[in-house]
Amino acid sequence: MRTTITLNPQAEALVAEAMRQRGATFKDVVNQAIISSLAPRQTRPFVTRTHPLGARVPLDKALALAAELDDAAFSLRRE
Repeated sequence: MRTTITLNPQAEALVAEAMRQRGATFKDVVNQAIISSLAPRQTRPFVTRTHPLGARVPLDKALALAAELDDAAFSLRRE
C-alpha cells in the first residue's frame, strides 16, 4: 500500500539515525518500526528454576520452626 506520512522532527531524526546505522532505506526502517511496535509479542513464559538445598528439616514449616527456636532462645535468656 502506498501512502504519504508526515513525520515530526523528533521522529524524522530517529528514522534518519536508524537509516544511517543500519544502512537501510526509509521504507525498511519505517516498516520495521511499525511491525516491531504493533505486532503481538511472542514471549516465552517465565520459569523459575529450583535447586535442592540439602535441608534436613521440612522447610514447608520453616516459619513455625523459626518461631519455636526464637521462643526457646528468648526463654533461655530470661532464666
